[in-house]
Amino acid sequence: MKKIIFLAIVASIGGFLFGFDTAVISGTTDLVKSQYALDDVLQGWYVSSGLVGCVFGVIVAGFASDKFGRKKALLMSAILFSLSAVGCAVASDFTYLVTSRLIGGIGVGVASMLSPMYISEIAPQSKRGMLTSLYQLAITVGILIAFLSNAFIQDFSLNSSLSEGLISKIFVSEQWRGMLGAETIPALLFFVLLLFIPASPRWLQSKGRTEEADAIIKKYNIESAKENQTHSEQGDQSKKYFKNRGIRIAIIAGAILAVLTQTSGINAIMYYGNSILQSGGADSNLAFQGQVLIGIINVLFTFIAIFTIDKIGRKKLLYIGVTTLIISLFLVGLMFYFNASMELKMLFILTFVAGFAFSYGPVIWVLLSELYPTEIRGRAMSIAVLSLWIANTVVGQLVPWLRSEISEHGIFWLFAIFCLPTYYIAKKYLPETKGKSLEEIEEYWMNK
Repeated sequence: MKKIIFLAIVASIGGFLFGFDTAVISGTTDLVKSQYALDDVLQGWYVSSGLVGCVFGVIVAGFASDKFGRKKALLMSAILFSLSAVGCAVASDFTYLVTSRLIGGIGVGVASMLSPMYISEIAPQSKRGMLTSLYQLAITVGILIAFLSNAFIQDFSLNSSLSEGLISKIFVSEQWRGMLGAETIPALLFFVLLLFIPASPRWLQSKGRTEEADAIIKKYNIESAKENQTHSEQGDQSKKYFKNRGIRIAIIAGAILAVLTQTSGINAIMYYGNSILQSGGADSNLAFQGQVLIGIINVLFTFIAIFTIDKIGRKKLLYIGVTTLIISLFLVGLMFYFNASMELKMLFILTFVAGFAFSYGPVIWVLLSELYPTEIRGRAMSIAVLSLWIANTVVGQLVPWLRSEISEHGIFWLFAIFCLPTYYIAKKYLPETKGKSLEEIEEYWMNK
């Protein structure tokens, strides 16, 4: 089990980079807007450019993971993360900066799909929910480290005596460069560690490479997937799967649920939280500190999911979490509407983040990684994750405009409304996958 945990932790670093890359932007939005004199539309493009890259990354990941394997595609994402971080740090103009963000977004898109997929394929069924939730925990840790890194660099820039040279430019006069460039270190670490993990044995079995798969299964004591071996011996079964009504329902339900996680409002907090807190009455330093607190709550409450998702199940956790989101979003909007104290606004924002952290956040990645048959998992999951990133891009682009049009309280109430359909989708279409093998879940959909 220790070996499998090591594999899961290495794959989860993709989640760390996902979280870091998407959260680090929040400390740079106002700085970049000021330096390049951006309007609301261009500011939205700066934030959503990385998300557009995510869309392309997911498209690439679906094909690459089924064709070349999960490991090789993850190695590609590590290289893209590194190129993006360095590019952002030395960007000569806004176009160069956005291009670097696009490259990093492709890396995020690949890792966001393949890290949880790899974990689900090597994890024992009794621990699959917990181990796949490590991916969401890594995302939250990445978010927290990004907030801490931003706060540290911001403090360094205000108190540093450096006045010239490249270091001064990156960390003092244009500190957003240092914030974005800090991702280089974990990106390189991810690349190195990926060299020491094996290919997914389930993917190898789906390609008929049973001897290689058996060797990895034996070495790492991974549960064998005999039904996958049978499928590989029968040849390419992908057309059969995509024609099956149950599989099509699984793909559509997964995609809709993925979209709903993004329209819940979590990324409005992650991308624009610094600005939202300042509009609520916090000064610049307090806003940075507030985002660090958001990051801490995000990490702590993810542990609830890790230790309960295999006990109480995916659906119950989802129901509890969504109810928490709706109530807290309504109350956050109410606090902004009546211009309540910053403490009350922060309290309900933190409640919202906590609700997302123990439900929506981990549950979506667990479900998407286990709903689909191994032979088409890359392509099927790419549809859901592609939908997720398109929704994420739209939210990232529209939030500045929505804040101007319907103000802060209107945005939070709008997000609360978008949470409601989750109850129907989960109750009507999603099975409880707790305690079931990936092959048993496949059989459920094939017979639906």
